[in-house]
Amino acid sequence: MSLTPPNSDVKDIKTTSEMDILRGKSVDVIYKEIYMHFLVYNLVRALMWQASREHGRPLHRLSYAGTVQYLNAVIPYLWFLSKTKKALYLYQLLLEWVAHDILPYRPNRIEPRVIKRRMKEYGLLNKPRYVMREQLER
Repeated sequence: MSLTPPNSDVKDIKTTSEMDILRGKSVDVIYKEIYMHFLVYNLVRALMWQASREHGRPLHRLSYAGTVQYLNAVIPYLWFLSKTKKALYLYQLLLEWVAHDILPYRPNRIEPRVIKRRMKEYGLLNKPRYVMREQLER
């Protein structure tokens, strides 16, 4: 039995977690960036699991992207209200929102992985701006 997810699942995780472009320049920073993406992914999945368990919803039908949107909206308030009863109430409300964000049933749906927008005809900025400016002035 293989422990690695199917190839399409890895692509979905990369796209949903916005890992298609990594910003690190060295190998150790890229590893840290990947680890952080997977940590956040697993924390969001744990939140979805808790919401499905408490509200009796099927876990595979909950929206990952919707959960991330709800979490991003609620985190500042949870931080501000930390250590109060209102924070617990807000967390329970977050779980309810996540549990009610059910994906519609769409059999045989296949989405092509393509880029919608075409690249511009300009080159890439591979040098510092001041060097590029000096080259343009010549």
